[in-house]
Amino acid sequence: MVHKKLMQARLALQAKKLNKSGQNKFAGYDYFELGDFLPSVQEIFAGLNLCGVVSYGTDTATLTITDTDDNTSLVISSPMSTAALKGCHAVQNLGAVQTYLRRYLWVTALEIVEHDAIDSSKPVTDKIIHSPTGNPVVDDKRVSIIKDVATAIIEKFDDDNLYGAYEEYVQITDQEEKVALWKLLPSNVRSALKSQSAKE
Repeated sequence: MVHKKLMQARLALQAKKLNKSGQNKFAGYDYFELGDFLPSVQEIFAGLNLCGVVSYGTDTATLTITDTDDNTSLVISSPMSTAALKGCHAVQNLGAVQTYLRRYLWVTALEIVEHDAIDSSKPVTDKIIHSPTGNPVVDDKRVSIIKDVATAIIEKFDDDNLYGAYEEYVQITDQEEKVALWKLLPSNVRSALKSQSAKE
């Protein structure tokens, strides 16, 4: 019965008017924070005799949803991640990771529609590979690494983690590779990285 009740919960939540209080000031979009939807979810779950419990392991975070009438359950899981927030100690970074994962698990379970940060970002292209004369400026073996770094920067920027984006950026130290990386980044990301660099 848990699947049937979860579907009922999704429809009940969808019928509610929820407001997004979270703001990504860098990418310019709003998103749901836990407090925007979790009280409504808990109220709906209580009415359906559902219970959701989040737990964190070394490698995986899980949300277990149980039907308390028949004890059937289902598990939503996500790989664990890390955070490196400036000026925070290890426990604070752990708390940040748990807060993010908790929100994402509930968003996944309830099919809450969020801003799609990856789709909204400009795709990483091949424009870094050649100079104006048509000659390669970066070794082919490094091109894929630079593209991966560019993608990670854009994703962290879209997730409102500018410091994380900056940390990705500074790991490229070769000047030509840095120029190549810079060309892959949207102008708003480059501007934000310049501002962060000035603070360091």
